[in-house]
Amino acid sequence: MYSEEEFKNGTILLIDKPLHWSSFQAVNKIKWAIRKKYGLKKIKVGHAGTLDPLATGLLIVCTGKFTKKIPELQGQVKEYTGTISIGATTPSYDLETETDQTYPTQHITEEKIHHTTAGFIGDIEQVPPVFSAIKKDGKRLYEHARKGEHVEIASRTINISVFDITTIRFPELSFRVVCSKGTYIRSLAHDFGKALQSGAHLSSLRRTGIGEYRVDNAISPEEFVARLNP
Repeated sequence: MYSEEEFKNGTILLIDKPLHWSSFQAVNKIKWAIRKKYGLKKIKVGHAGTLDPLATGLLIVCTGKFTKKIPELQGQVKEYTGTISIGATTPSYDLETETDQTYPTQHITEEKIHHTTAGFIGDIEQVPPVFSAIKKDGKRLYEHARKGEHVEIASRTINISVFDITTIRFPELSFRVVCSKGTYIRSLAHDFGKALQSGAHLSSLRRTGIGEYRVDNAISPEEFVARLNP
């Protein structure tokens, strides 16, 4: 584990964010552990790209002077695996909210599923979910959504270089995606359901890579604390 001086000069920590934790909670756990260990009044700690509480996987955490690297790290290509549930939609496009509508799925074949993924490769326009942290009129979109307020959300251009359906266990499809910064996998799941002339939502998500960094080399926040205080 790093020394006090190394944490201050700058480190990159690879953290495997647990399910139901917010990215803020994971960063806070690490920050408080470092402060407590070395009796510090303050130390800069930040992450390079939020993961939703319902997602797990790689969170890059920077300390000290390396927090200046965060914008550069945020721009790296991301890799995800997870599952999409076909035949039903939710307002949040994932399991944060209850199913609001169900759709027919009898017409969906394995061939159609694989053929449809091809339409999402390359530069595409994507509308972020209304249940997201993007700001509109000074408030987060999810704040508007939870009050039932209708908000117009502009689409954005994102890039998807890989969209593979790896396993089909209807109604669940396992996938692997490699994409640019700013891609919402929840929106991809929602749009994929529409493209199948049905509905869909994201039922699990794991971030496996950011640029050259892999989740295989990451540790949980609890493991970080244990290593810091052997």
